[in-house]
Amino acid sequence: MTLTRADDAAALFTAGYSCSQSVSAAFAEDFGIDRTTALRLSGSFGGGMAHTDNSCGAVTGALMVIGMKYGMTDAGNPAGKEKTYAVAQEFIAEFMRRDHAIRCTDLLGFNLSDPKQLAIARKNHIFRTKCTQYVRDAAEILEKVL
Repeated sequence: MTLTRADDAAALFTAGYSCSQSVSAAFAEDFGIDRTTALRLSGSFGGGMAHTDNSCGAVTGALMVIGMKYGMTDAGNPAGKEKTYAVAQEFIAEFMRRDHAIRCTDLLGFNLSDPKQLAIARKNHIFRTKCTQYVRDAAEILEKVL
């Protein structure tokens, strides 16, 4: 049986990588980026961007993947930037349709920038019970929009 990208991303998350790392690393090698580099590049984006109450790491990891494929590399070609934004917007719209939010606090019900709420979320295994599905959703959506 062949693992899907969603399975790979979920397995990485379950192994202990952040949501952002899990999504970006599951796709990185398709774009000539080794897994270790992808893990390093995405390392500070998990938990609502380093527990600062911002965008879900599964979303930021997915946006990195979209950039790997469509990111503008020629400053004289703004159409490349617009293509990247269009695909990113498509991704975000579908993630919002499925999960109703892209900010960690809204997804999890805990403000991860508050150490007390973060501790409660950890104690209640919120990351394992909720975030694995967000990682899986992000990877599934990426498969469709790339």
